[in-house]
Amino acid sequence: MMSRSQTITKNTRRRALAPLLKDIRACRICVDAPEKSQLPHEPRPVLQAARSARLAIFGQAPGNLVHQTGIPFNDPSGDRLRAWMGVSREEFYDAAKIAIIPMGFCFPGYDAKGGDLPPRRECAQAWRDEVLGALPNIETAILVGGYAQKWHLKPPSSQSLTQTVQSWRDYAPGYFPTPHPSWRNNAWLKKNSWFEADLLPVLQRRVRKLLRQAH
Repeated sequence: MMSRSQTITKNTRRRALAPLLKDIRACRICVDAPEKSQLPHEPRPVLQAARSARLAIFGQAPGNLVHQTGIPFNDPSGDRLRAWMGVSREEFYDAAKIAIIPMGFCFPGYDAKGGDLPPRRECAQAWRDEVLGALPNIETAILVGGYAQKWHLKPPSSQSLTQTVQSWRDYAPGYFPTPHPSWRNNAWLKKNSWFEADLLPVLQRRVRKLLRQAH
């Protein structure tokens, strides 16, 4: 079980957020020095952050629609995520209140079946500790999908996403693990009705509390 006093962000590699964000948005590691195969398109890192944010969304990687617009969760998955959180678009895109830091900042491309590829490993290795260290006020993070959950919660390798989300009380209020809000998870949501009945009301109260307290 996670201690409620445990901090969300790390302080080990801290520097000013503004120049850090500038460097991240200019990043070309996955094209110029990829770990394996090269990113199949020009990089377009997408994230949202301000030092004052007390709530964070740690997701997987931008989808194609987000890649085209440069706006995080600017797609049907984002609409569902905002409904889960109980926030408006205006609240969601207020960087002073909500940070959006995916595991991979660029759209990774499609796999052979037309689904999104996993987040690029180079991204988190290069930037994650540093950007989290520049966000010292995060009190709660929503962990959207298995990649963010594995990084932040480090569950046993044999533990499924469903088992991790079912254990949400062990991590709240610091972390709230969720499935991805994609339509591909409609069957999961139907099968696991406890998610909307039990977890979401607590998450929404926590989100509302943090947004009320934000300056």
